[in-house]
Amino acid sequence: MRNILYLCLTVLLFSCTLEPKNIKISGPVFGTGYNIQYFTSNDVNYKPQFDSIFNAINQSMSTYIPDSKISRLNKGEAIVVDEHFKRVFQKAKEIYRATEGAFDPTIGSVVNAWDFGPEGKIVNIDSTTIDSLMRSVGYNRMGLRADKVVKSSKSFLDFNAIAKGYGVDVIGEFLESRNIKDYLVEIGGEIRVRGLNLDKKSPWKVGIDDPNFEGEQSYSKVIPLQGEAMATSGTYRKFKVDENGNRYAHIIDTKTGYPSKTNILSVSVLAEDCMTADAYATAFQAMGIEKVTEFLYKHSELKAFIIFENDDNEFETLTLNNFPD
Repeated sequence: MRNILYLCLTVLLFSCTLEPKNIKISGPVFGTGYNIQYFTSNDVNYKPQFDSIFNAINQSMSTYIPDSKISRLNKGEAIVVDEHFKRVFQKAKEIYRATEGAFDPTIGSVVNAWDFGPEGKIVNIDSTTIDSLMRSVGYNRMGLRADKVVKSSKSFLDFNAIAKGYGVDVIGEFLESRNIKDYLVEIGGEIRVRGLNLDKKSPWKVGIDDPNFEGEQSYSKVIPLQGEAMATSGTYRKFKVDENGNRYAHIIDTKTGYPSKTNILSVSVLAEDCMTADAYATAFQAMGIEKVTEFLYKHSELKAFIIFENDDNEFETLTLNNFPD
């Protein structure tokens, strides 16, 4: 009887030890904020490791840090790039080619000229200025050789349209390396989930913002996610208004150098990893509905939800490749 009692107590204690706990960590990063949830039975808080990862990514690819690798590269220094930089560089090249240049990280100097980047504003921007800046645009002029970036022009490289999603992925990969199977990582609205929300015994639920130029938040829809990543690009989130009241989107057309002329207000993309979703969301914003529809017909691995404005200035939506309801 004593042995049986001991065995029962052992089983009870062991099962209690394995009861997963929902750890929630949040804070500022990349000029925005992050929220991380993960379920673990050992009650470990990984915030110091997260901070270290964020710092490494910033020191590699932040154009807002003067001595980061990408900033030094943009100043003309010959530097040896790290693994973070190489992974993003190669993924960006893949998406640049797939979208025929709609996604182009060398558009950075033009973005800055329109006062959407870290360098500030060029006053009285005109066609001559844009034409001059566009001469150095073209990601096809860059490559990696022996851990160094080789380029044929003085291009300004800017990974801001993909690095945030990459940061989400690296945190997710870190959690998986700790054998954590159920988590949600969100940075500035870019999200990656794996497993379930064990508190609710259901898939993770995430919201897609309604386009709102006044800054008020409401959700167009809330969808379940499981084993996927989602990124959203919206012209309503960041824009400028000139003296005539014209609204300029922060998405720059990589072919013309001017803010993209599109009726798309928001694009949400689902992909296996977040940096892929992040980059395609930016590209789709500039490509327009017809080209995006054609593109996704050939790329079933991607799903998209588009909110756009029709000719009567009313919101409409388009769901592509079985984006969830």
